[in-house]
Amino acid sequence: MVCEGNICRSPVARVFLKQVLPFVAVSSAGTRALVGKQADPLAIQLAHERGMDLSDHVAVGLTRDHVLSAELILSMTNMQREFILAAYPFARGKIFRLGDHDEIDIVDPYLRHRSAFDLAFAQIELGVSNWLEAIARLAH
Repeated sequence: MVCEGNICRSPVARVFLKQVLPFVAVSSAGTRALVGKQADPLAIQLAHERGMDLSDHVAVGLTRDHVLSAELILSMTNMQREFILAAYPFARGKIFRLGDHDEIDIVDPYLRHRSAFDLAFAQIELGVSNWLEAIARLAH
């Protein structure tokens, strides 16, 4: 799971997926990560309200090793997907946008009100549910 800062969207997407498919190895990173930072406090709170724990998350930047080792990479926006493809052309065929099924970018809630976080959470949950079958197939 990849977003910009790796403190809101991609960590949330990671815990959503782990909640549904606990046997799948999932990581998250950011294209412009706020390296070393914890998840956004509002993201932590909203995840907790949904029975998920983000309290131990620490932001990391996306690396070549991440891209090489991943079987599937899901970005939050098309721009992030294009950025990753430009930096790592070998990722073609395994990088997609989490919202591809609905042709949407996941809204960035960083430094915004709860309503933006609620929307991002809903979009992420829908995106993860749309990818479940494909991810489960990869894991087996």
